[in-house]
Amino acid sequence: MIRQKKMAGRALLLAGPPGTGKTALALGISQELGSKVPFCPMVGSEVYSSEVKKTEVLMENFRRAIGLRIKENKEVTELSPEETESVTGGYGKSISHVIIGLKTVKGTKQLKLDPTIYDALIKEKVAVGDVIYIEANSGAVKRVGRSDAFATEFDLEAEEYVPLPKGEVHKKKEIVQDVTLHDLDAANARPQGGQDILSLMSQMMKPRKTEITDKLRQEINKVLFSKQI
Repeated sequence: MIRQKKMAGRALLLAGPPGTGKTALALGISQELGSKVPFCPMVGSEVYSSEVKKTEVLMENFRRAIGLRIKENKEVTELSPEETESVTGGYGKSISHVIIGLKTVKGTKQLKLDPTIYDALIKEKVAVGDVIYIEANSGAVKRVGRSDAFATEFDLEAEEYVPLPKGEVHKKKEIVQDVTLHDLDAANARPQGGQDILSLMSQMMKPRKTEITDKLRQEINKVLFSKQI
């Protein structure tokens, strides 16, 4: 019923004495549905707090368990790095640019990239043989997986192997992101830090928990319903 989207807006309550398998059944359902369907386990001790109301804790966990699928059409550079040149690196030197060799089904190509993309490549732990895509507008890098040409003979591996990208290197692609309502709440409630001395001092101090108000949740719900996501 969940896969057929017949449980949207509904809840299922499993009641029974301790040790009858309620938690095991819920965990089994979550494993069967996969990682794209959010599952938010919690225990009774999490509800009791001297700082946060019980209804606030329950509401936050409810919104953690409600998933959204956002689709965007973006211009991306999808590729499988064939070789990566070491750019003016070395100790005490700065990176001026990145030269990376790309490979698709239609052939190979070399691109000269901005040095800021180098940090994104390091953050995503991109290695030779990985399939990645780079957004043309923002320069964001996303590692899709390992090229199936580098698949080994092992039966079980932690790597996810994907086929080599088809078509041209530069293309328009539909990007799908799976998020939860709580992710949108936290992203919109988090204040943007400035560069003045007061903002820098506040960032150095112990961070506080960002407050998510009911008004903010209602605004996010309103935007989602208007976009028909």
